[in-house]
Amino acid sequence: MSFWDTFLPSLLQGWLITLAMLALAIPISVTLAISLAIGRVYGKRPVSLLAAGFVGLFRGLPLIVTLLIIFFALPKVGVYFAPFWAAVLGFIFCSGAYQSEYVRAAIRSIDMGQSLAARSLGMSKFREVIHIILPQALIRAFPGISNEIIYLILYSSLAYVVGVSEMFAVSKHFNSLYFRSIEIFSAAAVVYLVMATTASVGFRRLENRLRIPGLEVAR
Repeated sequence: MSFWDTFLPSLLQGWLITLAMLALAIPISVTLAISLAIGRVYGKRPVSLLAAGFVGLFRGLPLIVTLLIIFFALPKVGVYFAPFWAAVLGFIFCSGAYQSEYVRAAIRSIDMGQSLAARSLGMSKFREVIHIILPQALIRAFPGISNEIIYLILYSSLAYVVGVSEMFAVSKHFNSLYFRSIEIFSAAAVVYLVMATTASVGFRRLENRLRIPGLEVAR
């Protein structure tokens, strides 16, 4: 068999593992980000402090360090994760922490008058946040959230440090066997570029669909 007959199927398998990690990490990290932002803005002091501490911790650690702690350090205290799940958990924590800052800032940017109007209509605080504040905040935070998701697509390559056989791990393995760096890493780079570009185009179209008429920024 030729080099490409061996490499490409393995790269495809690594790509599928990458997609599986992202399919779990992206929606959960967005949900975590929204929860953290709501906790910081509307939670009681203990909840707000806990959410702020979580965000500060995972924004203050490089992703690679977070992955190494989850996979290598936590077993020392009896907490074990398989490589795949260690990577997914690290992605969720780090990306969710960063995304939460965009959501929190967006919530803070909503005019207080809308909150007062909701209360004057007899809406509870929960309904006000869910039906009035959060939808507008998510639209405003969408560019930042989508940017973090694209970063996450690219940073998924760091899963190799905990032994996940994703695309970059496959590429490193084949390079150590065949020493064909240009072909191997160029092929991996093209796949990452296509993934990031596809996500970017998709997010741009979704952003246009979510745009509220009359609230566009003047150019």
